[in-house]
Amino acid sequence: MHTDRQLIAGTSPFEATIGFSRAVRVGDRVFVSGTGPVWPDGSVAADAQAQARRCFELIGAALEQAGASLRDVTRTRMFLTGTQHAAAVGAVHRELFATIRPAATMVVVAGLLDERWVVEVEAEAILGIE
Repeated sequence: MHTDRQLIAGTSPFEATIGFSRAVRVGDRVFVSGTGPVWPDGSVAADAQAQARRCFELIGAALEQAGASLRDVTRTRMFLTGTQHAAAVGAVHRELFATIRPAATMVVVAGLLDERWVVEVEAEAILGIE
């Protein structure tokens, strides 16, 4: 059986230089790459909550291009640069997923690709589940 692979492009300049897609849909599954909190002009908000909200906005847009939505998310992974950001990032996650309750991981890392980022998020979704 051959399953088509749909590549979803985003706006990250790293997509071309590293060689990845914002998201990939294979069958009923959508995998969204690690997503940083960058605005179209390249700016980054200073606080963790605004950064998390931006990450999830970009993830939502990628899911939409793949025919999915945040309601289809089954797993999230949140990478933080410090434990002091956990409550702010967790609050945004709870706001978006309180009733969906995906499997989730929150990990503190030494750093992210852009030193302005305090959070990066990735997600997985399965279409047609509720």
